[in-house]
Amino acid sequence: MADETPRHIAFICSKGDLDMAYPALVMGWAALGNGVDVSLFFTFWGLDMVTKHRIDKLQLAPVANTSMKMSMMMPMPKNWGIPNLMGIIPGMTRFATWMMRKKIAAVGAPPVREYLEMMQDGGAKMYACKMTCDMMGLGQGDFIDGVVSGVTAADFIDMTEGAQIIFI
Repeated sequence: MADETPRHIAFICSKGDLDMAYPALVMGWAALGNGVDVSLFFTFWGLDMVTKHRIDKLQLAPVANTSMKMSMMMPMPKNWGIPNLMGIIPGMTRFATWMMRKKIAAVGAPPVREYLEMMQDGGAKMYACKMTCDMMGLGQGDFIDGVVSGVTAADFIDMTEGAQIIFI
């Protein structure tokens, strides 16, 4: 007889950049669709993904993003990268963010807020790291609905025993 224990995937979201929000959301949504239990733990800058005043303002910074290709933003040869020096030009972060949002919408992916609402409706559990909340002076009222604050790293480890852990 096969093991009847449901699969569980836990994502630790530690970055608040627009491009770093989507990996956990895409993979988490796919896991929910396959009947896998999903938990998300937001820590350090990853809290931006679920903080009311930051969730709709996530950006894509081209500075030090060595994988960013100019061809991602404009039609040109695929191997053209954006030199780091160009990233410091005023308006480049705003431009890169605008272009990334446009590309995300073009493939039919929802914005971060909507993705998180869909995941919550699908049964995903979302937790804010207590230590990070304490460091940044954040409380339950700072987060979007569905996020449980005050969860320690130890609590999360206990809640996700046996889960696959993915750190982003």
